[in-house]
Amino acid sequence: MRAPVTVVGVADDRFEALSFEARDALAGAGAVAGSRRHLELWRSWPVSAATQVETLEISGDSTLVAAAVRRWAIDQHRDVCVLASGDPGFFGIVRALLGALDRRALRVLPALSAVSVAFARLALPWDDAVVVPTDGRHRADVVTAARTARKAAVLSSPDAPPEALGMSLIEAGAVMDLVAVCERLGSADESVRELTLEELAGGRFDPHSVVVLVGPGRLPLVGWEPGAGNVLAWAAGRNDAGATGAAWNESGATDAGWSDAGNTATGAEVRAIALARLALPVSGVLWHVGAGAGALAVECALARPALTVFAVEGRAATAARISAAAVARGAAVHVVPAWAPAALGPLPAPDRAFVGGGGLEVLDAVLGRLRPGGRAVVACTTLDRAVGAADRLGNLVELSVGRGEQPPDRGWRLATRGPVFLAWGPA
Repeated sequence: MRAPVTVVGVADDRFEALSFEARDALAGAGAVAGSRRHLELWRSWPVSAATQVETLEISGDSTLVAAAVRRWAIDQHRDVCVLASGDPGFFGIVRALLGALDRRALRVLPALSAVSVAFARLALPWDDAVVVPTDGRHRADVVTAARTARKAAVLSSPDAPPEALGMSLIEAGAVMDLVAVCERLGSADESVRELTLEELAGGRFDPHSVVVLVGPGRLPLVGWEPGAGNVLAWAAGRNDAGATGAAWNESGATDAGWSDAGNTATGAEVRAIALARLALPVSGVLWHVGAGAGALAVECALARPALTVFAVEGRAATAARISAAAVARGAAVHVVPAWAPAALGPLPAPDRAFVGGGGLEVLDAVLGRLRPGGRAVVACTTLDRAVGAADRLGNLVELSVGRGEQPPDRGWRLATRGPVFLAWGPA
C-alpha cells in the first residue's frame, strides 16, 4: 500500500540538510501542514509552490490537524507532507496522526530529535537521561521527574515555559549541577545557554525549548559546590563503590556495614525514631550534618527520592565511605567532605536537618539557615549537649535500647545500648 502521508522531520533549516526522500516528497506534495515556522521555512525552499499547494498551520489541537490530513489524503486522494521538528515519533505529531490514519498510510522520515541535538551541543551522553514532556502534565509531576533523574531533558511548552520550570524547581528546593536551555536548535539563531536555576527562573525563553538538567541524580556526587558539575569528582571517589553497605537493608534492621568507630548515636533503632521526628517532606532539602557513616542520609534519600540530600562529613575517608555506601544502594546523596559550620554556607537552605556531631555551634548555624516551617533533629550522647539542644528546639527524649543477644548457652539476654538523647523542633 502506498503511503499518501509523509511526515518529514526537520532538525536543520537548510534545504540541503533534508534527505533525498524528504525533498522528493515535498516536491510532489498536494498539501503541506506544519507549524508557522516550518511553513515559512518550506516557502523559502526551492520545492515550494505556495500558490498551488494548500497549507494548514499546526497551532492548536493536533486531533483537528490529523482529521484535516486524513481528509486530504483519504477523501481527496492527495499526497500530503507534514513538517515536524526532529523525530516526529518522539513526542511528536505521529501519535496524533495515528488517531485518524492507519499506520500503513504514513511514511515517517525522521531527523535528529531535539533532545539528541541538545545533549550533543553540550557534549554529554544521554542514554541515561529521562525525557519529561510538560504539555498536559501536572507541574508537580514534571518537577519530581526532573529532580529525581540523574539527567533530564524537559520539553517545555507555552503553558510551561522554561522560566516556569525554573521557578518550580527553586520552590521545591531542587539543586542542579548543570542547567542549560537549548532554543531553536538547528536554526540560524540557535541558542544554547548554561545558567543557574535562578537565572532560569528569572529569564524569558522560547517556550518550545529543551531544558537539560544534570544532578542530583540517582547516584551521589562527592565534593559538591554550587554549579560545579561534580560528576568527575564523584567518579574519582567511587573506586570502592559496593565495598560498604552491602550488608545493610532498607528497614534499618542491622547496623552491619555502618560501623563508625563505635558510635552508638545513630544506631538502627535511634535512626527509626529520628526519621519519625524529622517528618520528611516529599521534596525539599535535607542536611545530615556530622554524617558519620551516613546511614540516616541514605535512608532519607531512599524514603523520599525527590528530596535533595546533603551529607556533611569532615573526615575525608569517612566521607568517601558514605559515597560508596550510597552508590551501592542507588541513593541520591551529595557528600560534602568538609567540616561544619563552615561547610554549610554554600548549601541551599534546608527544610529538614539532622545534626549528629559538631556541638551547639553547629546546631546554631543550622537553625540560622532553616527554612520557615522546617525542622531539626539532634542526636546527643551527653546530657549537657542534649539540654542545650532542647533549650533551642523545645523537645527532648532519652532512648535506651536493649538488643537481644544469644550467648553460647543459647539463652537470651538484653545488651543495653545508650542512653541516647534526641532533641527536635522548633516546637
